[in-house]
Amino acid sequence: MLTWLNRFQPFGTLAMRLVLGAIMVAYGYRKIIPHGALHNFVRQVGHLGLPSWLGYVAAYTEFVGGMLLIVGLLTRIVAFAVLIDMIVAFAKVGLPGGLNGPGSFPLPLACLALALMLVTTGAGPLALDNLAGMGGGGGRRKSGAR
Repeated sequence: MLTWLNRFQPFGTLAMRLVLGAIMVAYGYRKIIPHGALHNFVRQVGHLGLPSWLGYVAAYTEFVGGMLLIVGLLTRIVAFAVLIDMIVAFAKVGLPGGLNGPGSFPLPLACLALALMLVTTGAGPLALDNLAGMGGGGGRRKSGAR
């Protein structure tokens, strides 16, 4: 009945990539660029009971990974890394922070859902993944193909 909406799927996937990428770049930027921010973030990760080196992984996953999501390059790999990052953020920071207030979980949970969707669907046809021959989950199968 509403199958005509299927023609807009590439724009939905593009919107997911752009929104998640912009959020990740913004949060990653705050953790990397200002002088001393990366050191402070790595220390915070250590105080959460995680290995401190994961702070570097998380910060660069968010910053560089967010840029890659925006252009649609290595989308499924980056989205999987962001998914793991958001699971940890949700579990270690969001859940203890509750539904409202500082450190709350709605944003990490929403980013987790966007990342999961990109892992499962790919970048869509409006992405550099397609130019690189990596596919973005946006191609259509020809009838009869297996």
